[in-house]
Amino acid sequence: MISVDSVTVEFNGSALFSNITFNINENDRIALMGKNGAGKSTLLKIIAGVNKGTRGKVSAPKDAIIAYLPQHLLTEDDSTVFEETSKAFSKIMNMKKQMDELNHQLETRTDYESDEYSKIIEQVSELSEKYYSIEEINFDAEIEKTLMGLGFVRSDFNRPTTEFSGGWRMRIELAKILLQKPDLILLDEPTNHLDIESVQWLEEFLKTSAKAVIVISHDKMFVDNLTNRTIEVTMGRIYDYKTNYSHYLQLRKERREQQQKHFDDQAKEIADIQGFIDRFKGTYSKTLQVQSRVKMLEKIEIVQVDEMDTSSLNLMFPPAPRSGNYPVIVEGLTKKYNDHVVFQDASLTLARGEKVAFVGKNGEGKSTMIKAIMGEIDFEGKMQLGHNSMIGYFAQNEASKLDETVTVFETIDQVAQGDIRTKIKDMLGAFMFSGENIDKKVKVLSGGEKTRLAMLKLLLQPVNLLILDEPTNHLDIKTKDILKDALLAFDGTLILVSHDRDFLDGLAKKVFEFGNKRVREHFEDINGFLRNKKIENLKEIERAVKS
Repeated sequence: MISVDSVTVEFNGSALFSNITFNINENDRIALMGKNGAGKSTLLKIIAGVNKGTRGKVSAPKDAIIAYLPQHLLTEDDSTVFEETSKAFSKIMNMKKQMDELNHQLETRTDYESDEYSKIIEQVSELSEKYYSIEEINFDAEIEKTLMGLGFVRSDFNRPTTEFSGGWRMRIELAKILLQKPDLILLDEPTNHLDIESVQWLEEFLKTSAKAVIVISHDKMFVDNLTNRTIEVTMGRIYDYKTNYSHYLQLRKERREQQQKHFDDQAKEIADIQGFIDRFKGTYSKTLQVQSRVKMLEKIEIVQVDEMDTSSLNLMFPPAPRSGNYPVIVEGLTKKYNDHVVFQDASLTLARGEKVAFVGKNGEGKSTMIKAIMGEIDFEGKMQLGHNSMIGYFAQNEASKLDETVTVFETIDQVAQGDIRTKIKDMLGAFMFSGENIDKKVKVLSGGEKTRLAMLKLLLQPVNLLILDEPTNHLDIKTKDILKDALLAFDGTLILVSHDRDFLDGLAKKVFEFGNKRVREHFEDINGFLRNKKIENLKEIERAVKS
């Protein structure tokens, strides 16, 4: 058992949270929830031992392994993918190396009666006990299975890590963590850089193989499927629910309703007492009763109502100008980079008003197809945009295209038109920009803040063909819900590249699957697609076993 005891974090005299106390037991799958800025990542770093609190402590058994995957990594680039991943077993390998060195000394030394010789025997005995108590592992097989589960292919294993993006390096770090079989795994937004199949693999691994997990994630379905406990950080304290995220939301609603009732009842009681004091103050015959009620007021502890997320603004896209019947027609499209074929003879047709998802492992051509539709790359085959197609495109690097010399408010003010101009501050608030933040220059914003601002900017422009490439990576659950509602109401054509199953659920009515140099059309929503994929995978496993 790992315990968090009275942990407090203070900045400049004010507390982020105070006296946080809870235990982490084996088989706990904990979702750490709370609004942005509540202190979730800070608490995770303290449990990981990366940071220290102002007061309090985290206690763990002596040999406990706590592994932590942060949102952002600083990785070294001096090895291949396989070599870097094998560092997960460095302690075991070092132990074996040390044993071999000591055994060699025992074989070559002749001072059998000396104290030094006895000490070497003791060291070998102690190391052997530890080493042989570890379950026998086929290191190479475990590394291969884990890397492939997280989306790598065998041809990646001997490539230098320098050839991979930050997202793929994050997967290498995740593989190292999983291979260590820690007593506690701490994950801060682990699904941001994973495709749907890798998220499913990770979810299953954590449910069946991990001892204990604490996860911060905005992927609602991932959190719901994985967790059996939810700890909410709010207003400097925690609430601990022995249930998953969906049930926690209902319990939190009931808790806040109860708090509000107590608050309202108390406010009425205070008003009655204050009314009596005001009415009879100075009346000699009521002096004792007035003094008694003044003391009563002084002793009352004001009921606290937990903060509510007030960003419930419904954002709407402007009406989509009418396009032709088929905004996108692709026939026999092939894209190669030298000898590398991304996809071959791909065809797809989108009817006006259709909402579709592009899914598949990273590197299989989803973003490449979008670049072809946008006219950003050369290709073989036919690509035709329909009459009056007006494209709104949110690229993965959209944030980098913002004008960094203007403020947050000015960024939106430049594109807002009509009545919506009177609601700019409300819209910015819905996307977590409020108070002094709206006057910040874009250049000082974090990557996540820039992403939210770029998304809001796109929401306000009249388009009829909307293409979103991984739009939810830096959005919290509330902001994603706002965006999803706006997309459901959008009356134009929508292409979504996303690994977020919950976001796609109910939004995309058709799925285009990218893989094995092909693009396959599935006439079903994301849940139907995933159900069928599982059946296909089982058949493939059966065929492999038979052969």
